[in-house]
Amino acid sequence: MFSDPNELLMRVLLLVPMLLSLTVHEFAHAWSAYKLGDDTAERMGRMTLNPLVHIDPIGTILLPLIGVPFGWAKPVPVDPTRFSRAVSMSTGGIITAAAGPFSNLVMAMLSSLVFALMHRWMPETLYGAKGGVFILLRYLLLINVSLALFNMLPLPPLDGSRVVDGLMPYSLRDSWERFAQVGPFLLLGILVYGKLDGGILQGPVAIIASLFDRLVASLVR
Repeated sequence: MFSDPNELLMRVLLLVPMLLSLTVHEFAHAWSAYKLGDDTAERMGRMTLNPLVHIDPIGTILLPLIGVPFGWAKPVPVDPTRFSRAVSMSTGGIITAAAGPFSNLVMAMLSSLVFALMHRWMPETLYGAKGGVFILLRYLLLINVSLALFNMLPLPPLDGSRVVDGLMPYSLRDSWERFAQVGPFLLLGILVYGKLDGGILQGPVAIIASLFDRLVASLVR
């Protein structure tokens, strides 16, 4: 199955940052909803950084093992009717939806900062042992950028569709709802035929990752 003896190890190395990134992503959804007054995820035990409660067999485990640099976890339940009266349901929906991709960008930033600090102060640890730490940090950066962009696609059931839904003016609501009905099929088509991991998102991921790389370069001078 794996022609290169090191290929399986590389896939496992991809699984570790993927699991961490998806766990933080789902926790961010649950935490932001909780702060807005919705304790549904907290009561169901989903407001946690324990990765075991967020794992989806396909999106969290299978995709990384076959080399796909994005995935998904079990969605955190959010009940907009439980939001505090200080925020509207649409605004709360936008905040809770955007919290996941935003957390991935924060994770990308943190991985860049850790890389920069280790490059300056602990290069033997960063680059030693066949570069295992270097690979993990690099995967952590690229996976989190990929997850942020992937989830902000305006296709149901991704987070981007919930952001668009909250911003959609009433005059366009009917058109949006018709589009939303076919959104999952469009997403499936992209996943199957669009080569999302190496095509549609490759350019944007490379651009954003290069910005983080510049940040690292400025910090290690």
